[in-house]
Amino acid sequence: MENALQARQQVSHPKLAMVSMLLGAFVGMFSETSLNIALPKLIAVFQVSTATIQWLVTGYMLIIGIILPLSSIITKWFTTRQVIIFALVDFIIGACISALANNFSILLIGRMIQGIGTGLILPLMFAVAMQIFPPKEIGAVMGMCALVIMFAPAIGPTLTGLILAKLSWQWIFWLFIPFLLVALIFAITSLENVGKLTKPHVDVLSILESAVGCSGIVIGASLASRDGWLSLPVLGSLIIGIIVLGLYAHRQVHLENPILNLRIFKIPEFAIGSSLVMLDFGIILSTMYLLPMFYQNGLLLPVALTGIVMLPGGVINALTSAFAGRLYDNIGAKKPVIIGFIIALIGTVMLAFTTPSTSIAYMIVAHIILMIGCPLAMSPSQTSALNALSGMESGDGSTIMNTMQQVIGALATALATSFLALGSVTATGSTALRFTNGFHYGIYFAIALIVVAILLSFKIHDQRR
Repeated sequence: MENALQARQQVSHPKLAMVSMLLGAFVGMFSETSLNIALPKLIAVFQVSTATIQWLVTGYMLIIGIILPLSSIITKWFTTRQVIIFALVDFIIGACISALANNFSILLIGRMIQGIGTGLILPLMFAVAMQIFPPKEIGAVMGMCALVIMFAPAIGPTLTGLILAKLSWQWIFWLFIPFLLVALIFAITSLENVGKLTKPHVDVLSILESAVGCSGIVIGASLASRDGWLSLPVLGSLIIGIIVLGLYAHRQVHLENPILNLRIFKIPEFAIGSSLVMLDFGIILSTMYLLPMFYQNGLLLPVALTGIVMLPGGVINALTSAFAGRLYDNIGAKKPVIIGFIIALIGTVMLAFTTPSTSIAYMIVAHIILMIGCPLAMSPSQTSALNALSGMESGDGSTIMNTMQQVIGALATALATSFLALGSVTATGSTALRFTNGFHYGIYFAIALIVVAILLSFKIHDQRR
């Protein structure tokens, strides 16, 4: 019982210590989806193609995917305070560069600089939380972290739509800076160093393999929606990425001091929990990518209204994320995860029956149901996975899950786009009707992910606390 009441590492004010990372992660995840609704305007401003403008999203995710696997080795060479303060300053600089950009190249550079900050903050947020809070509070704290991860992308389109209705696109980036400055103040005043600096040997080959492997998969998946999955650039990128990541995994398992401890996948609870997190994230990103487009191209709603009607689901998402963490503390992970995915299945099935004349109220209800189910499963799955680890393993586990989320996010979005295109060309009738059929194909993909997740969730074994 005493162990349940004591944190692995004592800090003076654990809640205040988390503020800088929570705010930084919120801005990072908000930034990941906030530009989606602004892309048509940016195409007109910079006179570039759709394929080119997509790199503002892909490039950001690519840098995060490269940095995340390195966060474990970085935190063994630099203190928590050094990493977080650097990440926040880096993000502020990137946001300023983006806001002041007068051409596409500078805007892209600013976005990629921001990705460095997000890639450093995300894994540290989870790893530090596991260390500075006692086990009996971990569920609630991880629920708050999950709230950040899931709520920020959900409200991104809404806030961006409102900004674009009244202000210029530059204000999307200026909006980040006040939050980041507050986070920086908390990092300087309240954040304490967590963990010990061991300064292990840095394996350069592992770093190169990680960067090339993640880049290959993210680039390949991103190009697939434009060039098709069987095109040479896509197949080449994916094959190179998969082979190099396989070599990277083999090297990490056999190194005495790996950059990323992949051996933790031998722990069943971590393997199951992290897999469920990946499936959940794939469901969320694919549906949140499809929904705004269906509102505009299927139901023919204007952009500003699209952002507004997506807000109720985003709010419910936030409330459920916080609530789900407390459920883990009381009843464990298995029941909330199973119930969450079943609820998500109901929401996606409702979306599969939509037509161009479906009412907005029906869509909002279906979205809300989906946003109850996905976060209800997310936080307990994540906490169950990380709770199965001990000490520095928590940092590796957090890094692995956050890295895979970016890769899975790119893959799920690309697959959803491919199914959307396939469904659109196989239907006849009006443009709205054809797009609706494509939307259904994308939703079928999400339903398949949910079914796999439900079956896997029965393998969860709650630990006795």
